[in-house]
Amino acid sequence: MTMTQAPAAVQAPAQPNPDHTSARPGTRPRADLPSLAELLDFARRSAADAELIASLKPETFERSWRRLEGPGGCEAWLLAWPPGSETGWHDHGGSSGAFVTAVGGLTEYSLATELPTGGWRTLELLEGQDRTRELGPGQGRAFGPRHVHQVVNESETEYAISVHVYHPLVPVIHRYGRKGNVLTLKAVERSEDW
Repeated sequence: MTMTQAPAAVQAPAQPNPDHTSARPGTRPRADLPSLAELLDFARRSAADAELIASLKPETFERSWRRLEGPGGCEAWLLAWPPGSETGWHDHGGSSGAFVTAVGGLTEYSLATELPTGGWRTLELLEGQDRTRELGPGQGRAFGPRHVHQVVNESETEYAISVHVYHPLVPVIHRYGRKGNVLTLKAVERSEDW
């Protein structure tokens, strides 16, 4: 599905240490960036902010989003998910992150193992590597820099809205195809593409 971007950034709820700056792609993450627990806490507080959630008006047939001011300058997004929408299998290019469902429900399909950092186009996954999480309002998760997943709004009638936050800034997203236990690298999207 195509994505539509909402026009303006929105200030999310209170942020820890707003004087920090985020790491740039290609640089080492700073030690003072928020921890995974802090990222998840930011996503939870943002998802519980009714005024913030109401600021995003879902599009009829496409995912839509609005950029937020993340903690410590981290990248953060408020996303609307029409019924049946999904991300496809992807990673976040070495960035860690967290997300929390604010409205509706999302399903995350992920791998229990980290993928090799490079040097492959097709990878056969061992049995038992799949994980599924149902994430209703207020529920979410944090993940490390080599996490691969797919997020889906499986409802046929209800929209979902969620908050996502990443550090350092996401430099690339690797898109994967999946057939059974075979994962194939399909595309690399650079930050300037979105």
